Amino acid sequence: MKKLSKTMGVTMSALLVAVSLSACSSNNNNGNGGSSSDASSAPSNGATASAEPQLDYTFGENQTFHSNEPVKYSMTFSDNEGYPYKKDWRIWSAIQEKTNVSFDLSVIARADYDNQKALIINSGDAPYIIPKTYDETPFIAGGQIVPISDWVQYMPNYQKAVKDWGMEADLKAKLQADGKYYVLPGMWEVAGGGYSYIIRKDVFEAAGVDLSKADNWTYEDFYQAMKQVKDYTKKPYVFSDEFKGESTLNIAAVEYGVTAGWGVANGMRFNQDTQQFEFADNTQDFKDYVTYFNKLISEGIMDPESFTQDDDTARAKFFKGDSYVINANYQLLADYKTKMQDPKADLYMIVQPGGPKGMLQVETSRLENGIMISQNALKDLGKDNFIKMLRFVDWLWYSNEGQTLSLWGVEGETYTKDADGTLKLNPDISYNGMNDSTATKKLNVDFGFGGGVFAYGGSKDLKLSKMTDGEKEFNNRILTEREPRKLAPPIMGTPDESEQMNLIQTPLIDYVKTMTLKFITGQEKLSNWDSYVSQVEANGSKRYTDMANDIYNKTKDLLNK
Repeated sequence: MKKLSKTMGVTMSALLVAVSLSACSSNNNNGNGGSSSDASSAPSNGATASAEPQLDYTFGENQTFHSNEPVKYSMTFSDNEGYPYKKDWRIWSAIQEKTNVSFDLSVIARADYDNQKALIINSGDAPYIIPKTYDETPFIAGGQIVPISDWVQYMPNYQKAVKDWGMEADLKAKLQADGKYYVLPGMWEVAGGGYSYIIRKDVFEAAGVDLSKADNWTYEDFYQAMKQVKDYTKKPYVFSDEFKGESTLNIAAVEYGVTAGWGVANGMRFNQDTQQFEFADNTQDFKDYVTYFNKLISEGIMDPESFTQDDDTARAKFFKGDSYVINANYQLLADYKTKMQDPKADLYMIVQPGGPKGMLQVETSRLENGIMISQNALKDLGKDNFIKMLRFVDWLWYSNEGQTLSLWGVEGETYTKDADGTLKLNPDISYNGMNDSTATKKLNVDFGFGGGVFAYGGSKDLKLSKMTDGEKEFNNRILTEREPRKLAPPIMGTPDESEQMNLIQTPLIDYVKTMTLKFITGQEKLSNWDSYVSQVEANGSKRYTDMANDIYNKTKDLLNK
């Protein structure tokens, strides 16, 4: 343990020093591309620093990466069914024209991406670049993934974003027990709007609901509004959800101070006052939370099939007018508007309602899914060419030029830029609700730009550039009416500690998830709540919480708490 603590301290210091060196390395890189002083002056991963040989590529902050010789890097690719992979997409040639880099892709269907990615990594055959990684922790103990925080000093655009946008606190959430992190997360300068509820504005107003106050609704206000719609329409249900209710359970849990749905994780919350973790999902707050949804089900406001039906079924009900509320994000709203069967249907996305814990902003993290780099890259390429590959990754995913290319395509071909720098998609191309009435082609389907593998992260201006006026207005309402939340610290357990916690967590959370739906749908009576609490404790909630706090107390100094 002593040895581990020393390592953690050294690594954290290296991480912070690496970030602080951003300006220095950036200045070195500007104008000369690939100055050896950048790498030699930075702390390395324990290796002796030395002058780089003459580089066969250019790189740097605000400079295009370009290799003198063609190079090809292996990479996994998550194939989205909404815009299926095409070998002749313009994005491939556009990247190659800029950088002289091409990819050897392992194309995997999106729905099976995580499973196949795990099989490839665990077999030892992982491609060099592994994007679309939401949880890197299962792969750390296997030793197949590079602790990338040891190498970010070689990535000037990444470091610039960390420094300029103040991302240091955000990145701490990715730290592991050894004080390192193993994924390069997508980073946004500002947090996004996330998922909320699309309502039939025309029906709500016809029912007499005053939508001028919707931005200040709590979940109880939302219930009253839906009840008013049910009384007016006499429909069996007002709200029939997609995503098997996981998104709704997630965003509502935030306002009740618990965890559920997509965000259930380990059932923990961090008390900022006591600076301790608490198990949230057997508290009075959790009882209030499931009681609320039970009320929606028992009063015929929410369709009980919301938690079992597939997405197409839920959407069909909404499109036909059998329901008037559905959970979605703003990108889906643009698509749904084109599919409503009632030509008078008027869709509106409300701000996520508040709750007992306040009017809280759901999306507070500015980190996205990220990129893992496999040890095969370091082993096969050697240190110098490994750093070269990282600098390509740095340009494509973290420079404004690379991010703009991935999102908007090629200037003059797919978009134009005004004198004031405003980007405008060509009128014959649609994306994210833009040009839907004029376009004959789609930016992601026909060109490969704007997809989830490359196009995430960037400045506030770049983020706003892909929003319609309606989405900008939705985001502004969130930022104006909702309070940001403090980030919880990571639980930086050792592999042994993490394994012990996982052994408790899996059956514990499975039980919590099962009982959550039973309480909500009425299969389990709320009068049996005390029995549930006892069973949660019997499944290890207290032991799990104690372990989390022990680990936090041991490691919190590393987080500057």
